[in-house]
Amino acid sequence: MNFNLNNIIRENVKAMKPYSSARDEYVSDGSKMIFLDANENPYENGVNRYPDPLQRSLKEFIADQKKVSTSQILLGNGSDEVLDLLFRAFCQPKEDNIITLPPSYGMYTVLANLNEIEERKVLLTDSFQPNVNEILKAADANSKMLFLCSPNNPTGNAFDVDKVIQLLENFSGLVVVDEAYIDFAEGESLIQYLPQYPNLIITQTLSKAYGLAGIRLGLCFASEAIITVLNKIKPPYNVNELTQLKALERVKNIEAVQTEIEDILRERKTLIKALENISFVKHIYPTDANFVLAKVDDATARYNQLLEKGIVIRNRTTQPLCENTLRFTVGTKEENRLLIEALNKLVKA
Repeated sequence: MNFNLNNIIRENVKAMKPYSSARDEYVSDGSKMIFLDANENPYENGVNRYPDPLQRSLKEFIADQKKVSTSQILLGNGSDEVLDLLFRAFCQPKEDNIITLPPSYGMYTVLANLNEIEERKVLLTDSFQPNVNEILKAADANSKMLFLCSPNNPTGNAFDVDKVIQLLENFSGLVVVDEAYIDFAEGESLIQYLPQYPNLIITQTLSKAYGLAGIRLGLCFASEAIITVLNKIKPPYNVNELTQLKALERVKNIEAVQTEIEDILRERKTLIKALENISFVKHIYPTDANFVLAKVDDATARYNQLLEKGIVIRNRTTQPLCENTLRFTVGTKEENRLLIEALNKLVKA
């Protein structure tokens, strides 16, 4: 594997000095202190003080659960901020390129455009797996990042680990594996491969399995060297106090999270079984996520019919390889019952 992090970092990022906030210069050890260093409003209301810029308490719990060091974790204002920081740190505008594998998460394209980075698209295979040979053919000396969404959105399937390993060993840039839906998959996270592959970056989120989409917290796991670069350029207080507190409360209650995951997986089976008996559903794709992608006779018509019945799903027919497909998020038992009931009514109609 030919990978040198120093060759990936943008020159201006190498040269810059990070902003040093008041809470970087003095880190509380819990002692009773009078804080007159950060120009804060002194009247206590729970959020009048700046949050910990490195989210130390939260990272300690996450590190323990994920079996990594706190120095290997970056937390962001949603995964989208984490992804944007990767572009800012490692991709030179108008010079470098990234590789994406459509159909996939749309923010990779948005961020490439925002940062003036060329996007090279290599379609997934018909079985929605990475086409390793074509990916490596598309790469050149300016290919700084390869994005693998696994389990993939919108297809739902996880990528074969051996294909990901092939890419890690042969792609000379960073391999970013987006594991937003990993908690619903049978396979394990690729976090375990971080010690072996210095070019591996894993992103996760508390928005899906942890049920915290409203607080916006994204997670990034990588080598200490990569995290150091990202900490250098991130906004000083990118994760607010309320988000840190709510996230800490949730990760401490991992048993409740696991119970909800089990419920969702059980309901996923029920939904798939029901879809198999709907005549206008032509194919149901394998899923490792909390949603199901299904090919139907006319996706736009079926989407509108369900909308009229008060049910909002996602029409993915405009995505590559996804003509006439609908994406069904797994809801509660009652929500799924109403969805299945509506689908059966459409069949009878």
